[in-house]
Amino acid sequence: MNFLLSGDAAASGGAGGGMALLLFYVVIIGAMMYFMAIRPQKKEQKRVTAMLADLAVGDTIVTTSGFYGVVIDITDEDVIVEFGSNKNCRIPMRKSAIAEVEKADAE
Repeated sequence: MNFLLSGDAAASGGAGGGMALLLFYVVIIGAMMYFMAIRPQKKEQKRVTAMLADLAVGDTIVTTSGFYGVVIDITDEDVIVEFGSNKNCRIPMRKSAIAEVEKADAE
């Protein structure tokens, strides 16, 4: 009878240790998800926000679809971009469609 009681006590103590190990694994996987997915995404979002905040008239841009152009005018959410050497090809577009910016004075 005493043997059965000691076995029950060992089993209940082992369940708490297994739960702690499971919690440890969940914390480790959560930390890996943060450092591999969430943190780089936030870092890229900050870079894009800073790039669009520094956008100025005369800067050369590349759109997300791969078109090269020069910024002619800037509003809060939109920009007017001149594409090609034809001065009549001016198209308004969202700032979020800009993938890269090359400053005008970097030439």
